[in-house]
Amino acid sequence: MSQTISALHPPRHSATHQTQSPSHGHPPDDKTYTLTFEDNRLLSLLFGEHDEHLALIEHRLGVAITPRGNRVAIRGDAANVENARSVLLSLYGRAGRGLEITRGEVDGAIRMARAQSEKDVTEGAVRTRRKAVIARTPTQRTYIDAIRKNELVFGIGPAGTGKTYLAVACAAEALMNGEVDRIVLSRPAVEAGERLGFLPGDMKEKVDPYLRPLYDALYDMMPQALVAKGLAENQIEIAPLAFMRGRTLSSAFIILDEAQNTTPQQMKMFLTRLGEGSRMVVTGDPTQVDLPNNATSGLSDALHILKGVKGIEQVEFKAADIVRHQLVGRIVGAYDKAAQKARPPARPSK
Repeated sequence: MSQTISALHPPRHSATHQTQSPSHGHPPDDKTYTLTFEDNRLLSLLFGEHDEHLALIEHRLGVAITPRGNRVAIRGDAANVENARSVLLSLYGRAGRGLEITRGEVDGAIRMARAQSEKDVTEGAVRTRRKAVIARTPTQRTYIDAIRKNELVFGIGPAGTGKTYLAVACAAEALMNGEVDRIVLSRPAVEAGERLGFLPGDMKEKVDPYLRPLYDALYDMMPQALVAKGLAENQIEIAPLAFMRGRTLSSAFIILDEAQNTTPQQMKMFLTRLGEGSRMVVTGDPTQVDLPNNATSGLSDALHILKGVKGIEQVEFKAADIVRHQLVGRIVGAYDKAAQKARPPARPSK
């Protein structure tokens, strides 16, 4: 890529760009960016004696810099190339203002570029005991922001988009920061018709298979010993939806997963469990309803009834937001197309 800039003006972001293919012998992931400087008189200050400033940037950022006349080619990993570009533009602007450029100034510009790069990557990250979870799509960023700003959020869309995973991450972060006193995770055991008495084992053995995805996400965010302690002390509760009836959940982060498999009555029951100081996230895919006898989904019903209500936000994920194997996105897309073809054509209005 190339960019022409002036010493007397800030860098012009509207400058033309040109993508250059990696030259033979360099890794295929290498990027090359060319800067063209208009004022040759400033280049000796920018480059330093015997190009020592360029050498320092190369060493610290892991790039290769080749000066040719009033042009500088930067080659390396895309992120490092961007940092080097930012450093050179900053120092060139400093030279254009008549300020000196010392080795210390170059070092400071490098640190500033790195800090800004890290801020851009981690901005909005959800920090838990085990990891920092970073949004991987714009919709995921919107979803995290919505959870932090609203008391009730609906995350709707296909499997693999991170709806449940990010909600559990936000819950773990809120518990760690003391924003809530406990986490409550739930989902309808529709596969068993919620007739759990017919299944073998005690109650935990009956419901655990249906709640396993919630356990998996939680163990990803918190050490296993901490999860076990939280479960033992009721700081963390993972239970089927039927166990929510008649309760008021205060100072809690509450998540309902697979909400498309609730009835309208169950959904209303669940939503009205919200108590003081609590937050609630409801996730599901309205196109994947497993309710018997073509029953109405409580999720679809709630999305329609609660649209526009203050304090409630709906975030819709698309196939493009799927962050599992790339093939999953193509599979979902193929099924969506098949479903659209199977729909009867709309009748013309009279």
